[in-house]
Amino acid sequence: MTELPFLSIVVPCYNEQANLVPLITAIRETMTALNLGYEVVFADDGSTDDSWSILRAFGTEDIRIRAVRLEKNAGQSAALWAGVQAARGKYIATLDADLQNHPRELPKFLRVIESCDCVCGSRVQARAQGDSRLKQVSSLIANAIRNRLTHETVSDSACGYRVFRREAAARLKFFKGIHRFLPTLFRLEGLVVREIPINHYARLTGHSHYGVWNRVFVTIADLLAVRWMQQRMFRYEVREQINFPPDTTPR
Repeated sequence: MTELPFLSIVVPCYNEQANLVPLITAIRETMTALNLGYEVVFADDGSTDDSWSILRAFGTEDIRIRAVRLEKNAGQSAALWAGVQAARGKYIATLDADLQNHPRELPKFLRVIESCDCVCGSRVQARAQGDSRLKQVSSLIANAIRNRLTHETVSDSACGYRVFRREAAARLKFFKGIHRFLPTLFRLEGLVVREIPINHYARLTGHSHYGVWNRVFVTIADLLAVRWMQQRMFRYEVREQINFPPDTTPR
């Protein structure tokens, strides 16, 4: 793996007080081994537990730990987007706070990102390690519906473990539910997306904020919106230009 520039690790979280210390510890251990400059940007989605106090304490002792706190609970997409907007790295990694997907797998993502614009984790092969049978089935159904309506082949669209280039994220427009469709949205922008298998562990503490109903049925409107974008969006390339500096090519 060639040397990569500064990495931002964005972690949306909601009421994850028991997971924050082991998560930050795991991130530090991983990044120390990589010998790579980094920051961790937590986006607290209006937690009602002690998450913010814990993040404030870490931020006081370590300037690499940064955090934004939403005024009220706005959902995972909003928290994710707030963290991405606050990130300063050339490469951005996104990771859920529950430690079901471990920071130690970051090196795999960083090797692959050198040859594409976005690397997405896929929990399909390891899903049984960390989820109930009901949750596994609901995830399979949700991904099948997404792929059927969007004509995609993404095996695990909602997996929150990703690494992408900063300029790739800059092309996207925020909407509620965006976190479930990032691979498709990147491809709509003509970007190269790859999936890699990752491990998936059982939660050590707390409980998931998602179930069957909000995995399958509440995303129908978002699916239809994404399908509309696929049908209506198009790309073009400028062949020549006069009196335009190189960095102001029309899009």
